[in-house]
Parts: sequence; C-alpha cells; structure tokens
Amino acid sequence: MRNRMAELLDGFDAPSSSSIFSTKNQQQLTDDYFFESAEKISFFFEEKAFGNDGNLRQPKELSINKVGHALHEIDPIFNKFSNSEKISSIFCSLGYKRPVVIQSMYIFKQPGIGGEVVPHQDNSFLYTEPPSCTGLWLALEDATIINGCLWAIPGSHKNGLVRRFIRDDNGVHFDRNSPSYNQKEFVPLEVKAGTLVVIHGDLIHQSFENKSPTSRHALSLHIVDTDGFEWAKDNWIRRKTAPEPLYVS
Repeated sequence: MRNRMAELLDGFDAPSSSSIFSTKNQQQLTDDYFFESAEKISFFFEEKAFGNDGNLRQPKELSINKVGHALHEIDPIFNKFSNSEKISSIFCSLGYKRPVVIQSMYIFKQPGIGGEVVPHQDNSFLYTEPPSCTGLWLALEDATIINGCLWAIPGSHKNGLVRRFIRDDNGVHFDRNSPSYNQKEFVPLEVKAGTLVVIHGDLIHQSFENKSPTSRHALSLHIVDTDGFEWAKDNWIRRKTAPEPLYVS
C-alpha cells in the first residue's frame, strides 16, 4: 500500500489542486473538491505546506496531509485490503449484519509539518441512527509519541456522542461547541507498523503535530452498518451510488 501510494502521488499534478485539510479549520476549508472526494481519490495538503508566495515549501510527496475518501473502492490495491476476509471477519465478530466501508484515508503525518488532529469522535462525522461507526487505523509505519501517534481517553466511548458535524445549505458546521478536555486523561497509542487499531465510534481520540524528522503513515477505514441502521441525510458524505457491503458469512 505504501508503494502504491507513492505511485499515486507520482501521478498527482500538484498545481491542479490546493485543497487543504485541517481539523482546526475544516468548516472554512470544506469545498466542492472535499465533498466530491466521497467517491473519488482526492489529495489534500497540509496547512503548513505552502509559503507566503503560495508555492509549496517542499516536494509534493512531503506536503500531502491525506488522500481520500474512496481509495477502498477505486484503487485495486487498497480495495483488496479493505474488502479482505480479515476485515470482514472483524465486523462479523462485532455483530454487524451488512457493514460497508463508508470512507478510506491514507494519512501521511508528514515530518516537521504533519498537522494536529483535534479531539473528536468518528460518529460525529459518519452518523447513522442508531450510531454504528467503527474506525480501523492501520499503522503503515511505527507510530510513536515523537512522530504523532494516536492518543485516546480510555472508556470515553461509554459516555455517548458529544456533537455532530452537519452538512446543510450553508456548508458544514458542528451542531454544538466542542467541550474542553483534560489532556491528562489521554493516553498514547504507540504501535509498530502493521498494527491494526479498532476504534469505537464514540471514543474520543486525537493526535498531535509531527515535529520529528520521520513520517507516520497510516491507513484509516470507517465502517457503518446498513442493516437496521439509517445513514443520516445531513452527513457530509452524500453518495450518488450506494456502497457495496463487505462480505459477512
């Protein structure tokens, strides 16, 4: 998957798009390019990738924040992993009846400029009624405190959903302000490359900036159930075609 992403980046024409991803300022940065990425392979830059002159400060392969959100559908290499028996068996064991991968992201956490991901819950962005989102986070490189590993509040998934990220005629916004979190409650999830982290949709998690000289590549998949669960019409993802379910025996 890392080799395949290198190929995709090589074929990406950086000047053709300057869409930036930031969890701190995504309400202002969300545009048609972002919305259309739900069913495409789209490239999003780091906030600090560009200089005052509007040009990239470093090569494009060291400037991208993430690639998403339909890698699992469109690219054969990522599709093979996302639809593998290993993945479907996880959701069978969790009791999902008709799970679908609703989005995929290749996250780079670039050395020196890899941006912070503020505390959040996945159910905020990918809401079903009742909630059913589970995140899979595959470390493609070692993730450490130094290069921006995940952090989470143990047990926070038991307290329910805090807020939702809504899409309406005015764009996107949260339905309420973020609560203040005690950073002392977060614990680091340092993992070796090849480790798969399974994240409950209500778990509060985050990651800090990568100020180290090493990257922290990861693949993130988000899965929801579609049997007895209704996809919220005011989610940011509005697909033209329904996603194919994972095979669950």
